[in-house]
Amino acid sequence: MSRILIAEDEPRLASFLEKGLRAAGYTTTVCPDGLQAEAIALDENFDLLVLDIGLPGQDGFAVLRAMRSRGSRMPVLILTARDEIGDTVTGLDLGADDYVTKPFVFEELLARVRARLRGGEQGGDGLTLRVGAIELDVRARRAEADGATVDLTAKEFVLLETFLRHPGQVLSREQLLSHVWGYDYDPGSNIVDVYVGYLRRKLGQERFETVRGMGYRLQP
Repeated sequence: MSRILIAEDEPRLASFLEKGLRAAGYTTTVCPDGLQAEAIALDENFDLLVLDIGLPGQDGFAVLRAMRSRGSRMPVLILTARDEIGDTVTGLDLGADDYVTKPFVFEELLARVRARLRGGEQGGDGLTLRVGAIELDVRARRAEADGATVDLTAKEFVLLETFLRHPGQVLSREQLLSHVWGYDYDPGSNIVDVYVGYLRRKLGQERFETVRGMGYRLQP
């Protein structure tokens, strides 16, 4: 099981990342301070660092610089604000392996985590998902059901991918909302119900079960 260090000082985002990565099968440790993040990253055995740039104590650039100067080759995925392109360039120049711009949806970050770790919780490369007669090619962004290609919008695709990674598991509206629409999306929105309805119309009503008071489940 891969171990991931999350260096993030914003409690809501740190909790969002921790819960999502643990649900995906990873072991996580959260660190809210740059100095502590540097010490832990250098002294303990982690497989990946998710590193926010704006950390207290010292920023993410200093953490990354210290790691690379000490010879650490741990993969680093940096988190940066969407309008701060200079941060992205600086982070990559300092030795970051990839980046995600905030705000983001969880499935985007998870795909980048899997790519850095060269594997996935599904076994193999984690890029082709199959449950029953539904098949999803994550890399080609292609969906098939009962042998026929199904046209999906971007959000429908990510929602279906989330279900396929948790077959038979009840997923709450809150889980689906955070995984597909992001941690800062309005929790009172009914958008999850709307998009599950879209998938039902395209893939079959019987495949997506409503579990009253809990959420939805993809029938395996």
